[in-house]
Amino acid sequence: MQLDSILWLVAVAVFAAVELSTTALVSIWFAVGAVAALLVSFTPAGFGWQLLVFAVVAAVVLAVMVPRLAARRAQHQPPVTNGSPLTIGKQGTVLRALEPGALGRVHVDGLDWQARSETPMPAGSKCRVTDVDGFVLIVAPADSTEPAAV
Repeated sequence: MQLDSILWLVAVAVFAAVELSTTALVSIWFAVGAVAALLVSFTPAGFGWQLLVFAVVAAVVLAVMVPRLAARRAQHQPPVTNGSPLTIGKQGTVLRALEPGALGRVHVDGLDWQARSETPMPAGSKCRVTDVDGFVLIVAPADSTEPAAV
């Protein structure tokens, strides 16, 4: 086996090891390019041609895969949780009085939540969910049409 073939074999192993050690696609395109260059190294082509094959194949694989991965990532929907935007617009009851800048508690859809409001609301009053900030519901009085600020 020639020295350049050994070099490309080592490059394939290194790029594959880097790829396997990460959770993101980092070097798979280089591994594919190194495999192509390894195959060319078995022909009479010189090292310059091998480098060219490596660069072109890696660039083509990168150019083909990145748009597909970006489209797949754009289609990814966040998981639905109890605090998801599905609670926006729901009505509930204030359990612990709400004051601007302080957390209170509300009961919405059969669950108790931490809540925040820009409008003071006494316990027992009706509220409407206008937004979600993590696990905290942003609420306003049920008769209010303005959304609360986050």
